[in-house]
Amino acid sequence: MESKMTGKVAIVTGGSSGIGRASAIAFGEAGANVVVAARREAEGEETVKLIREAGGEGLFVKVDVTKAADVEAMVNKTIEAYGRLDYAFNNAGSGNAGAIVDLTEADWDYEVNVNLKSIWLCMKYEIPAMKESGSGAIVNMSSQGALLGTANYGAYGAAKAGVIALSRAAAAENSAAQIRINSVSPGAVKTDLWVDAPPEMLDQVAAGIPLKRIGKPEDIAEAVVWLCSDGAGFVTGHNLVIDGGFTAVQK
Repeated sequence: MESKMTGKVAIVTGGSSGIGRASAIAFGEAGANVVVAARREAEGEETVKLIREAGGEGLFVKVDVTKAADVEAMVNKTIEAYGRLDYAFNNAGSGNAGAIVDLTEADWDYEVNVNLKSIWLCMKYEIPAMKESGSGAIVNMSSQGALLGTANYGAYGAAKAGVIALSRAAAAENSAAQIRINSVSPGAVKTDLWVDAPPEMLDQVAAGIPLKRIGKPEDIAEAVVWLCSDGAGFVTGHNLVIDGGFTAVQK
């Protein structure tokens, strides 16, 4: 059966691993042509290979999402290759620890640039392309850390909270153009960052989550694709928390 995403085009930033890779594959499985955007070329090309093995189609674009010229080129290459842009998952980001009083100005700027400025830049160039296509849907990556006060992650949390506010403003600005913009806030998800974590640490984290497990990249990917789909056609300006119930039980 032909998917409603067949013939549509999606950009996934940070698509070389983890949640980005899982989301890129999920878009491909749903029928979309997928532009995998990332800094790491070999890993990005591997994601494209996995998309094709799953029956989809895609291409890799090397990009530094903190640089306007790179982001503009990413969108232009998407249009050159596929003629349109329908969906975007602005996922690329990073999270480094550091107490507020110990952060350097460079530390602060890095967290804000990678986690917040990048989202603004991506939307700046994606939205006009979606207007040309007649509609669109964007999902921006926030975090559970935007909703909780987490020691040593103040800069990261502040940037991710900014993503939620920016996404809501963008939703308000572009609803008349039929462009829906939402954000997702994952909790603990077992990505490459957890590879070296001892089993007892993983068990401890899982024990604190009401669903008693750490999330999988696919848990987030399915939600992202749904938010872009017609099934979420009346959802915009929303932040979807995907954390196994962790924030719901915090006091």
